Amino acid sequence: MVGHKKKRGSKAVVNIVLGFICFIWLLPTLGLFISSFRPAPDILQTGWWKVFPHQEWKAGETLQLSKEVDLREPIEVSGKTYSDDQLKAGVAVNDHRLIWENRRARTINVQERGWEITPDLTLDNYKNVLSGKEYKLKLTDGSETVQKGTGLSQAFWNTLTIAVPATIIPVLIASFAAYAFAWLRFPGRKTLFVVIIAMLVIPLQVALIPILKDYTALGLNGSYLGIWLAHTAFGLPLVTYFMYNFISQLPKDLFESAFMDGASHFTIFSRLILPLSVPALASIAIFQFLWVWNDYLVSLVFIGNQPDVQVMSMKIADLVGSRGNDWHLLTSAAFISMLMPLTIFFLLQKYFVKGLMGGSVKG
Repeated sequence: MVGHKKKRGSKAVVNIVLGFICFIWLLPTLGLFISSFRPAPDILQTGWWKVFPHQEWKAGETLQLSKEVDLREPIEVSGKTYSDDQLKAGVAVNDHRLIWENRRARTINVQERGWEITPDLTLDNYKNVLSGKEYKLKLTDGSETVQKGTGLSQAFWNTLTIAVPATIIPVLIASFAAYAFAWLRFPGRKTLFVVIIAMLVIPLQVALIPILKDYTALGLNGSYLGIWLAHTAFGLPLVTYFMYNFISQLPKDLFESAFMDGASHFTIFSRLILPLSVPALASIAIFQFLWVWNDYLVSLVFIGNQPDVQVMSMKIADLVGSRGNDWHLLTSAAFISMLMPLTIFFLLQKYFVKGLMGGSVKG
């Protein structure tokens, strides 16, 4: 009985710690998400939590001081004295706060604390960051300025055009290779497998310049085919290793029965291996897609930084560099870039854990 209570207590502690970690992890994301829907002046003036009910000082009665009051001396207000700095920052008196309303005119505002909510949300941030059209932006001082939209929609489709083939091609090739390494017998099989796995420890940066020279000679630089081949080459070692661990653990009886029925290797691969490997394929496809989608360096080297071919990571990096204060655009751009990876993950999540665990236990 005592041991059971200790076990329940330990489980509760673990759940509380995990809940706290998840809360800390999700809190900045929640703030970023809310900020992406707030108008630019609100983002620059107040925090994202202001969209929820909160207490705030509200303007109340105005006190008029004599024009002869020397602001360099202690200032008397309602029988008490305060310094100029205190009135600039605001000084709390019971349930009120005294703060300069117009220092030049010698007027002080007596503010009262009350509940307030500012649910002023808009989709303009997303419209402006997706389009390349000009739009008016209202500043905190009430003035307006004209800015041009980011045109992120083109970068979104460019990234999707690169990411989908650069995920399907290496996963398909690696599945063929993993089947060969697991169930075919040919000279140099183990040596070749070790060489492929050893490429996991080689930084891809060392291969960029040699490949770029070859691409320039072949006319592949700046083309989608070139970036597809680059991502395929850099992703093959990990994908091959992952698929090998899954395919090598499939029951041997399946292959023996298929061979006895006269099935060829291609038939076995297409009719048996691929259907059985769907969880593993989905899991490694998620990893490969996320890596390609968030890639900056490989795309910059092999496809360039021209506006018509820029990917999402380049466009957002340019946005940070040129508009570091425009949080209304940065927050919305961040969530647009997260849209496709989240969609892929939720569509394939039922295979994710199953695929990661596949091949980890024999029998």
